[in-house]
Amino acid sequence: MPLSGEAIRVMNLVDDVATTMRRMLSLVPSLSPEERKRVSDYLGQSQPNAEAVQKALAAQP
Repeated sequence: MPLSGEAIRVMNLVDDVATTMRRMLSLVPSLSPEERKRVSDYLGQSQPNAEAVQKALAAQP
C-alpha cells in the first residue's frame, strides 16, 4: 500500500528532527558539565517529546 502525502511529510519531519539531534550531539563536547545538565533538563521537560509522539503513533485508532 503506498504512503499518503501526509505520511511522507511526517517522515520528512522525522528526518529533520534527526538532523537537528545530530547537530546537537556534535555540540555536546563543547558544553561544560553545568551546561550539559541544564540542556539535558530542558530537553527532558520539553513537551511534546519524542516519546509522546511515538505513543500517539502506536495507539490504536
